[in-house]
Amino acid sequence: MNFVDQVTIQVAAGAGGSGVASFARFKYVPKGGPDGGDGGNGGNVFVTADSNLTTLLDYRYRTTWKAQRGVHGKGKTRTGARGEDVILPVPVGTVIRDLGSGEQIGEVLRSGDTVLVAQGGRGGRGNARFATSTHRAPREWEPGEAGEERELEFELKLIADIGLVGEPNAGKSTLLSVVSAARPKIADYPFTTLEPNLGVVSMGDHRTFVVADIPGIIEGAHLGKGLGLQFLRHVERTRVLAFMVPLDAEDPQAVYEQLRREVKAYSEPLFAKPHVLVLSKRDLFPADEPIPQLSIPDARATVAISAAAGFGIDELKRTFWQLIESERALDGPDDAEFEGESFDPAADG
Repeated sequence: MNFVDQVTIQVAAGAGGSGVASFARFKYVPKGGPDGGDGGNGGNVFVTADSNLTTLLDYRYRTTWKAQRGVHGKGKTRTGARGEDVILPVPVGTVIRDLGSGEQIGEVLRSGDTVLVAQGGRGGRGNARFATSTHRAPREWEPGEAGEERELEFELKLIADIGLVGEPNAGKSTLLSVVSAARPKIADYPFTTLEPNLGVVSMGDHRTFVVADIPGIIEGAHLGKGLGLQFLRHVERTRVLAFMVPLDAEDPQAVYEQLRREVKAYSEPLFAKPHVLVLSKRDLFPADEPIPQLSIPDARATVAISAAAGFGIDELKRTFWQLIESERALDGPDDAEFEGESFDPAADG
């Protein structure tokens, strides 16, 4: 399946139904009064988070979505039926923007979060609404209002506890395949990973956390070089960054500093997130040979591993878990702050 994390679509809420001008005809009432009913409201368009989805691919194939219009009013003061809503499922972590104004309408950060993106038109009033003591036979009625139309952009930002950041072939995919059930593509050439991968890591009991493997970052990634700019957004919501530096690199210190520079150039808040240094490919050094010591004043920890040989994996998982627990404690009971107004479509009249 192709990974699609940014799409543009057109949405249109339904127009309201028109009211009607009608007069009652009763056998024993020679002059029946006005009984024109109101039109029904148009359907709304909602966006809702679905934890079963991981991509916005469906919206590449269908880009226009329209809710149903309201039914016109009828005689005997019968109100027209309300238009059916359209509910658009998206992956958790999707940001919704109005392309016309550039405004962020909202974002869905938990499964079931729902945002109203286009309001249906109000139904028009029938002539029964215009009757007064001095105006007993009104012929006035109102047309239904137009529904809201918008051009929207959906942008997916993966939500994970740990974000793996490193150059191509740093061993990120191999590590993910070892610590979780994820099966990313692994090969000995650069840019093997062309899309982010998520894996759930178990600590051996009820404790689990999510790791995201982000495609390789190269120098100039924040300017759009390589795949970095396209996928750096996916580490914005991670709690902890793990900078992976292979020990067979010509200059591991320079690699680490370059990765830090690219993240900082992309986003200062992202740069400020807690991070650990993961020295990969430890098996390339003899067990009794000391590994290079890097200058990492801001890192919370350094762990040397060999994903291929299984060396240091348990220590790394424990380190990750300790940092995640610390960050969750700082977040408080509601660890995912929801931005944007949430709606319950079933409760919307």
